[in-house]
Amino acid sequence: MLDPIDIRILQELQGDARISNAELARRVNLSPPATLVRVKRLESEGYIQQYATLLGRRQAGYDLLCFVRVSLQLHDTTQVSGFHKAVHKMPEVLECHHVTGDYDYLLKVVAHNTEDLEYFLVHRLTPIPGIAQIHTSLVLREVKNSTTIPLRLGQENGRDRT
Repeated sequence: MLDPIDIRILQELQGDARISNAELARRVNLSPPATLVRVKRLESEGYIQQYATLLGRRQAGYDLLCFVRVSLQLHDTTQVSGFHKAVHKMPEVLECHHVTGDYDYLLKVVAHNTEDLEYFLVHRLTPIPGIAQIHTSLVLREVKNSTTIPLRLGQENGRDRT
């Protein structure tokens, strides 16, 4: 169960993962050793899964952000496993989610330009065995883009404990 100090630590780290332990301790009003113990516990319990550097997509040369919806012909283990393996090998696929509804998968994809997107769709994605349909939407503007997960007291493993 997360207590108020744990939540504050996680909020601070989500805002700046490069914060020093001493500064983090100052912000949450704990000693640096006690703060480090809590951070290590939060890591071992899986609350903190990794630390990452988030790049500016456009600064890295990727002008297009797209959402690609994919349907499979069959849902047998061979096709599903093959699709999962293929997607893991595609660095332009930032996220892949198995979803409910009209499509089986939702992919978040970056491309340098429309030619790169066409190449990705025609020569990389379409040839994967078992794909039935592909529908692509181009993002015109990112209205909100956040990696911060909201936290509140009494929350454990994503569920409220009331």
